[in-house]
Order: sequence, then structure tokens, then C-alpha cells
Amino acid sequence: MTGVDAPVVPSGTVRAADLATVAQLACLLEAAAPKPGNVSPGRHFADARYEDFLASAAAIGGPLAGAGARGIGATVRLAVEATARWTSSNTNLGLILLLAPLARAAQVRLHAADAAQPSGEGFTRTLRDAVREVLDTTTVDDARDVYAAIRQAAPGGLGSADAEDVANEPTLPLLDVMALAAHRDGIAREYATAFDTTFEIGAPALARARREGLCWDDAVVETFLVLLAAAPDTHVARRGGAALAEAASTRARDVLAVGGVRSAPGRRALDDMDRALRDPQNSANPGTTADLTAAAIFVALIDGAWPVRPRA
Repeated sequence: MTGVDAPVVPSGTVRAADLATVAQLACLLEAAAPKPGNVSPGRHFADARYEDFLASAAAIGGPLAGAGARGIGATVRLAVEATARWTSSNTNLGLILLLAPLARAAQVRLHAADAAQPSGEGFTRTLRDAVREVLDTTTVDDARDVYAAIRQAAPGGLGSADAEDVANEPTLPLLDVMALAAHRDGIAREYATAFDTTFEIGAPALARARREGLCWDDAVVETFLVLLAAAPDTHVARRGGAALAEAASTRARDVLAVGGVRSAPGRRALDDMDRALRDPQNSANPGTTADLTAAAIFVALIDGAWPVRPRA
């Protein structure tokens, strides 16, 4: 899919049946873009190849198609189980944790639109309004399912927590346990802030890049850099320490400062950054930022009326 533009998803015409396709497409576009320090075509890890990410994107379609009919936790658990049937690597836990509430919120929004008056009056709910609603109504059962999914995926560098540790059974609703982890985990922070990074940084950066003529690959890489420049990657911090995470963010800012994907010096700096972020243990892999990038793509596809290629 490298260099291939995604089909249009016209604003206001996305149906419930489209949501799984949109989620899968977001995963595919994110995986295909050559983001520094991540798996992409021709750039593999020892324990995960690009093909694993393709299989993972295909696997989660079924669970996400039913996201509106069940709790967030059940969707996360089913998607992790489906992924495990196709790959033994943890390719998409963070992605699933982000896409499950987004897909459920998109269905809530669509149902609200269907219930509005024929003229459209009465439908003012944004996707983020719907995200807040689905997060506010999470339960202990949602947390229990998410904990089980995390234990199955077994992400590296997970560590332990003083309260509501994932190794134990939760006693609080999912939103509450995520809030407890928000200071150390970028995915949990999205839950605690109603997806602030996705809606305020990621999706606007992607929309701007496409509006200014970047192809999908370049727009996704630029969005990734903008997100990483804005905050250290918590996956890197867990595996390699805070200093390594901050160094990766500094590199992202430096790459953007010389033009990023929009200039020859920027592309050379990108290649240097990619080499610097690769090591046998993948300790400098900005995986959380990649997940946030995919969430931004999902939001943009849901709400954007974009042509196959940018308008001149």
C-alpha cells in the first residue's frame, strides 16, 4: 500500500457497516507509512514483520464491526483474541484500545443522526462528544475484559502498579483505571482526556498535511512526527527510559525543523532518525505514537470529505 492513496470516505455518508472497514484502513495506512523506528514495508523487527501488521488489521474487522452492540472491554478482548489467531506478536494492543471506543462512539453518533429530524435539525453531536459519552459509561466489566486482553497480548515493559495492577482483577470502571495510569501511558491518557491528543494534535496535523498536498504516506509520517515532537513516547519510556524517550522527541522536532517529508534535508534526517531508533530489543520503538497516529487517521476518515488525491 505504500504510495497508494486511500479511497474517499465522504463526510456524512459513513454507515455503521463502513466502520470496520474504516478502522482496518486506518491500521493499514499507518503500517504502510515508513515511520522512523517502526515496522513498515521492507523494515521488519526480529519478532514482527510488516505482514503481521497486515494480518492484524484484517483480523480486527469483525470485532470492531460489532463495537456499537457491546461494551468497549468486550470489543478489546475479542479483537486481541482475533489477532492472536493470526500472529504471535503484540502488533496492535494499543491500536485496539484506541479504536474500540472510537468505533463505538462513531456508532453512537450515527444512531443519533438517524434519530434526528429529516432536515438534520437536532443532530449537533460531534464524534468527540460521543467519545466522552462512551468513556463516561464504562464499567468494571469493561476493565476486567481489558485487563484480560492486556495479559494475553503481554506488551513489553508493562511493569506493575501500586493500585489496580493489570495482573489482578480490577475494582473500578475502565475509565477510572485508565486515569490512574494516564501519567505513565499515552493510551491511558487518551481515555482520561477524551482523546485530547487524537482530536487536538493528530487529526488536525493529518488534515493539514493532506490539504496541503501530501500523499498518504507522507501525511502519515508527518503526523507521526508532530505527535512524537509534542510528547515523549511512553512505550519508549517504559522499555528504554525517560531520557531515551525525550531524545526521540528531540529528533522528531529536529526533523520537522529541516522540513521533514517536505524537503531533501528532512528526508535525510528521517533516515538518520530511523537508524538511530532501531536496536535488537526495539527499546526505542515509538509504538505508542504509531498507535496515536492510527487513531488520528480513523478520525480523519470518519469526518473528512477527502478525494482520492488532494485537490490542486
